[in-house]
Amino acid sequence: MFEKFFKLKENNTTVKTEVAAGVTTFMTMAYILAVNPSILSEAGMNANAVLIATCLASFIGTLFMAFVANMPFALSAGMGLNAYLAYTVVLGQGISWQVALFAVFIEGIIFIVLSLTNVREAIFNAIPLTLKKGVSVGIGLFIAFIGLQNAGLAVDASTLVTITSFTENFSTHGICALLAVIGLLITATLYIKNVRGAILIGIVATWGIGMVCQLVGIYVPNPEVGAYSLFPAGIMSADFSALGETFGQCFKIDFSGVGLFNFVVVIFSFLFVDLFDTLGTLIGVATKADMLDEEGRLPNVKPALLADAVATSAGAVLGTSTVTTFVESSAGVAAGGRTGLTALTTGVLFLLATLFSPLFTSIPSFATAPALIFVGFLMFESVVEITFDSQNLTEAIPAYLCILAMPLFYSISEGICIGVISYVVLQAATGKAKKVTPLMYVLAALFVLKYIFL
Repeated sequence: MFEKFFKLKENNTTVKTEVAAGVTTFMTMAYILAVNPSILSEAGMNANAVLIATCLASFIGTLFMAFVANMPFALSAGMGLNAYLAYTVVLGQGISWQVALFAVFIEGIIFIVLSLTNVREAIFNAIPLTLKKGVSVGIGLFIAFIGLQNAGLAVDASTLVTITSFTENFSTHGICALLAVIGLLITATLYIKNVRGAILIGIVATWGIGMVCQLVGIYVPNPEVGAYSLFPAGIMSADFSALGETFGQCFKIDFSGVGLFNFVVVIFSFLFVDLFDTLGTLIGVATKADMLDEEGRLPNVKPALLADAVATSAGAVLGTSTVTTFVESSAGVAAGGRTGLTALTTGVLFLLATLFSPLFTSIPSFATAPALIFVGFLMFESVVEITFDSQNLTEAIPAYLCILAMPLFYSISEGICIGVISYVVLQAATGKAKKVTPLMYVLAALFVLKYIFL
């Protein structure tokens, strides 16, 4: 049955590998089940309702990705987009969360239309192959930086960011940072020894060591400083009544005091960030999975983009912010995932998470952080495929700027913007204007306008 739906032999993979990859992807994404309710509750939404909505929307989008696109990509509420909804739109502009969710719903509908009319696919194919390689490397550094933050290794400082002090608050934050380092070394060792599921084993091993540390008193839970017990508070919860607090609320809206222009700006902002975060993620993960053809195109990309759009609208109805393809899908790809069976496994786990939410949300961030850091290394390998000689500088410099921008500006979409603008300008300035496709000129112009008006 799995062979019929997912063509496992054709993709040189097995059921065991795909399932392990799907579990790996889920475990690196599980933090969203704790983070998303926390962020959106700041906007006045019910945290339990957001958790259930996030699980269901992730399941719907990832299931669509599995059976229609047959790709190993998972979807969930996008980081950054949820913060934009809560802190900028609701708390900053005074717009109700119901209106904000309606804007997300409209965004999803627009993306469904764009996906069906090949616009998003055309944008994907218009980006040059060298720049796509740069996107892959940049995403690798970006998720590695996220991993360093989740581990507590990279912290705020007068220099903007620095390494944490392991000795200060050792029994809470210091030991977690140290455990993340140990987990990274475990993962790397297993990977070097060609152990199947090395990344997944690394996550579980790190979590297990953490629980042992808590038992012997090395790690001391202290909720006041964000150090919680590493043991699940419970196993199951079957109370779904909270979903009624958010389900369908995007249609019960009051536009008084919002203004048409402000509403349109909100929709456009969601559109822009989601479009290029998704494209960047697909490019990066597909590059790592060796799914791009000789021209740098991703076969069957349309249903992948459509899955993203459908999940966004479904998520808004259920009660969560924009659902997008997750860069953490790279973890599953690195673990061997190549087909929709990986996505199906992740989607089923998201559905199960509605029942086992106390268990899944107990996975500490320091246990998943080593996976993100190590996957960043695996994606960084693509940098050797970028030619940096004097004959290809108009290709290499934009790729470099793209790589640089993603982690430092903390945004996949910003990296793509800067990469596209610099590519077009350098090609035109060096007499190679004809090499640039018309769509790349359009994109560059739109990106410049974005920086002027948004």
